[in-house]
Amino acid sequence: MTKSEINISVAVPVYNEIESLPELYDRVKVVLDDLGEPWELILIDDGSTDGSSEWIEAISEEDPRIKPVIFARNFGHQIAVTAGMDFSQGCAVIIMDADLQDPPEVISDLVAKWREGYEIVYAVRTEREGETWFKKTTAALFYRLINRITDVEIPLDTGDFRLMDRQA
Repeated sequence: MTKSEINISVAVPVYNEIESLPELYDRVKVVLDDLGEPWELILIDDGSTDGSSEWIEAISEEDPRIKPVIFARNFGHQIAVTAGMDFSQGCAVIIMDADLQDPPEVISDLVAKWREGYEIVYAVRTEREGETWFKKTTAALFYRLINRITDVEIPLDTGDFRLMDRQA
């Protein structure tokens, strides 16, 4: 598919997520197929050592909508996110984590808001399940600090799960 033929790109940074990848793929595929638009799933392996990169390469051979980006070593989460955005071809790109903390079923809600005209749509966590008190506290402080010192307002508890229009 060419850039103009893909409407939705989903970019997922992966680091040692072999346990969640099959379920992630199955759930994302169902949601994106239900949207009825051309899509791609970009899986960015950030130097995994657990077989994630081999799984990504194998599934991309079975499903041409899966685009593998395999790093030779670990460069970090934000570099993987940036690579996913750079490799995306869709009119909109969705960033989400591979560990299923971001439910793929929310993608349809993000796309619905995008169709209403929003250029950036954040998914906001209602619970920070499984996170320590320290992590919850520092995350809350981070969002408040960023909102105070920058002109860009980021809703509290957004994380990376969001949709961005290519033009935004």
